[in-house]
Amino acid sequence: MKKNTLVLLGGFIIAGAIVFLLMAATPGSSGIELTLKDLLATQDEHKDDFVTVEGLLIEDSIKWNPDKIELKFDVKDNEGHIMHVIHNGPKPDNFSEGVITILQGSPTKKDTFAAETVKTRCPSKYEGKDMKNYDPETHKDKLNQPPKEK
Repeated sequence: MKKNTLVLLGGFIIAGAIVFLLMAATPGSSGIELTLKDLLATQDEHKDDFVTVEGLLIEDSIKWNPDKIELKFDVKDNEGHIMHVIHNGPKPDNFSEGVITILQGSPTKKDTFAAETVKTRCPSKYEGKDMKNYDPETHKDKLNQPPKEK
């Protein structure tokens, strides 16, 4: 083979490897964002998908096992739908009642979610302190708005 052909072939292989690594390293970019209600209703359809879902933490349900680095807890939405979550990783710092949990992972068995990442956000920052009126759609709209000038 000519030297130019080998260089060109090597360049294509390197470029393909870079594209593959970027796609493999960012599973969230190819994931699906669902409400808790929608995920529970279509759980079987999303077993192989990388899903982002959020809900309110139910503090009484937290079970932390530091020996296994395993966190189990339940989340709910404003309609009362409840999902069990299992996370093999560190417990977030502000993990308490009234915290919105943002979960990324995939559903497993009925009403259970295996979370690869668990993030928290204080809902009072976005919607006031009355958690009975928590609405994930309102929360998303407020996140997408530009910050207010003071």
